[in-house]
Amino acid sequence: MFQDHPTAPAATDSEPRHDESRRQFINHAGRGLLAVGVASALPVAAAEAAAAEAGAPPVTGPLDIKLPPLEAPTDPKGSEPFNPDAPERRVGYALVGLGHLTLNEILPAFGQSKHAKPVALVSGDPEKMRKVAQQYGIKPSSCYSYQTYDNLKDNPEVEVIYIVLPNSMHHEFTLRGAKAGKHILCEKPMANSAKECEEMIEACKKAGKKLMIAYRIQYEPLNRMAMKMVRDKAYGKVKLLQMVNNQNQAHDQQWRHKKALAGGGALPDIGLYCLNTTRFLLGEEPTEVSAQIYTTPGDARFKEVEENVTFTLRFPSGVISQCMTGYGTFNNKSYMVHCEEGTIKMDPAFTYQGLHQERVRAPKGKQLKETPNDPQKDQFALELDHMAECVRQNKTPYTPGEEGLQDQRLMEAIYQSARENKPVKLPAVSKLDAFRGSPPQEQEA
Repeated sequence: MFQDHPTAPAATDSEPRHDESRRQFINHAGRGLLAVGVASALPVAAAEAAAAEAGAPPVTGPLDIKLPPLEAPTDPKGSEPFNPDAPERRVGYALVGLGHLTLNEILPAFGQSKHAKPVALVSGDPEKMRKVAQQYGIKPSSCYSYQTYDNLKDNPEVEVIYIVLPNSMHHEFTLRGAKAGKHILCEKPMANSAKECEEMIEACKKAGKKLMIAYRIQYEPLNRMAMKMVRDKAYGKVKLLQMVNNQNQAHDQQWRHKKALAGGGALPDIGLYCLNTTRFLLGEEPTEVSAQIYTTPGDARFKEVEENVTFTLRFPSGVISQCMTGYGTFNNKSYMVHCEEGTIKMDPAFTYQGLHQERVRAPKGKQLKETPNDPQKDQFALELDHMAECVRQNKTPYTPGEEGLQDQRLMEAIYQSARENKPVKLPAVSKLDAFRGSPPQEQEA
């Protein structure tokens, strides 16, 4: 069961019972199916053992394997050999938090990762952690509680800590992870305030470690294809964007409904995709934001956090982006980029699998719809591999802490605009991709 850091003061009756909420979250997260898709997961321990038994020589270079194509030039190109690194060369990750995202998406993604492997777990549920460790070949000695988390400093196999906890806990565990001498990959939103984001960035810089925020959309091939078309003006200038990310939340006591843990409602959880993807596609930073918030009276899910948010972003180039996010409507995760000579549509755009892109234009006066082949790359594997490459090649991650800090500042401006019922002017930023680092290796789409 999760407990606060041993030095943290106990909550009084007059203070919010954050301790209790956090324990409830840890107990609640990940309940249900533990049978994740381990068939696709990488059996790292078995591979290492087999290599040792066979007396394989040490790896001195890339293991790229080339095969002749099976398809004629007129047919769609097939996939290339997977070509992962040898297990001993992959970057070792510690996964902090064993909820739905870790069990259903991140751990299975290591099976599609070329440069990363899971080597340690951190959880408040020892029995669940024991089962997961067995599933993925992780040693019992590399399983930690939240109290023994700092002991990761003594585990040389762990190079990166991936923090998959409630938003309010990102700050504490990033600071502790950096102090333990590990690089940090942190789920989004980065934290619950700009001040916390700044402290996370400073802690990693002081420790000489890299900090990356898990903006998976910025690594996904179809979204990167849309970004390239926007930047290249493939359909002329962009004029308008429409971004939607809605879902209907369950009526249980999940941590996302508690402001102390989540920091807010729909906006920081799923509305962040609209905000960050707009900035990613354009490469620009907004100069003004205006917003409205509405929450259905009497809905028990939204006693502490907002239900619906709409916000408009204005950019230096004249582009206007209309964004809409909500916790109480049927699932819709899509966007449209309206250009002078055509439209780029992603529907769905923000889901874990099954993303779809459609383009509409009218060359020579006849409307044409194009649907590029979906490469179906695992978005989490792409994230894991990019961070691993940055560690091995000493590069700044494409989505560093500064990217998360900028989004947090913009979300605070959105809340301010809704609260004051007027637009909020934002500091001018002239440089494109001002808060991003080294681009990821391009994935074919």
